[in-house]
Amino acid sequence: MQDADAVIVGAGAAGLSLAHRLCAPAAGGRPLRVVLVDAPGGPLTPPERTWCYWEAPGGAFDQALTASWERLRVHGPGGEATAGRPEPFRYKMLRSRDFEALVAARLAGQEAVVRAEVTVESVRDVTGGAEVRGRDAAGRPVTLRARWAFDSRPAGLLPPARTTLQQHFRGWFVRTRRPAFDPTTADLMDFRTPQPGHGLSFGYVLPLNDCAALVEYTEFSRRTLATADYERALRHYTGQVLRLGAFRVTAVEQGAIPMTDGRFSRRVGRSVFRIGTAGGATRPSTGYTFASVQRQTALIAAALLAGRPPVPPPPHTAWHRAMDAVLLRALDSGRVDGAEFFTELFRTVPMERLLRFLDGRSRLWEDVSIGLRTPVLPMLRTVAELPLLPRRTTVR
Repeated sequence: MQDADAVIVGAGAAGLSLAHRLCAPAAGGRPLRVVLVDAPGGPLTPPERTWCYWEAPGGAFDQALTASWERLRVHGPGGEATAGRPEPFRYKMLRSRDFEALVAARLAGQEAVVRAEVTVESVRDVTGGAEVRGRDAAGRPVTLRARWAFDSRPAGLLPPARTTLQQHFRGWFVRTRRPAFDPTTADLMDFRTPQPGHGLSFGYVLPLNDCAALVEYTEFSRRTLATADYERALRHYTGQVLRLGAFRVTAVEQGAIPMTDGRFSRRVGRSVFRIGTAGGATRPSTGYTFASVQRQTALIAAALLAGRPPVPPPPHTAWHRAMDAVLLRALDSGRVDGAEFFTELFRTVPMERLLRFLDGRSRLWEDVSIGLRTPVLPMLRTVAELPLLPRRTTVR
């Protein structure tokens, strides 16, 4: 027996985005019955996160943005700066609490969308659809059934891959005593940080006004750091590189995003699908996820509303995944100096074109022109090597 048309497990970026898109009437005229499942408050509740992406002004979530910037900048290891305005794009910053509040307000008037707090224990196929089992906040068993199930929970194991790195970071929201930031400019990558023995590191600065910003220390490498190491790196970056002077930390965020050439399974049953990062939405070479989640959930919703099987499409093309696999291996092997690599790309490629490339929306001729601005011989050696490398499973 089906209780709903769709059950969505997880109310993060992917789950909320899909629920939001399913509010429209289906082809038959009636709205779809949707159950949106989130974990009860407690250890399973994720901390507040910051999502960043680029698009033209007038996006669906613009009213919830914390800030946006029309000018972007990258600092090379020697301090040289490359800045530009990637029109028509703006770089946008969205805090998870504001996104959740906006979508919750839009869902509140939808009788066909029901929210449930359940600690999910299993999502599986059953006759005629899918079944979600778990327990409510009081520990009582809960069973939900629907024609389709969409699971956004991160898997414990990443798929077998030739290369798996982590984009791991810690950020401080800081408030300075004197003006220290340019509110019109976001620093995407600042390679004036000491580079680790493996991988690369950079600073990341998103100004909220001239005295407040999110300042992050980020690494692309195989292993995350201890909190004390991130704190030490942030003290160095804010004090020795940015020279902020006196400031106070008003909030902290920390996380790790998998960067892998593993093949994520999007369909795990007749009626069960994975979405978001669990469904491969994270771009392997950059860690950006939010924009591809919007594209993925839009296509899923369109299929559901039209009465078609809602199989999640690949978030990134096979061509772009292949290019990402080459870059990840080149970085991991040390064949390419990551700081020099990204600095040179931003210095020589028009910023708007580069952002479309990083978002997987560039055309073939643009990809080729960008590829010619990379270290060609090390990249070709990596291309030849990749088919010979085994795929190994990594614990998340």
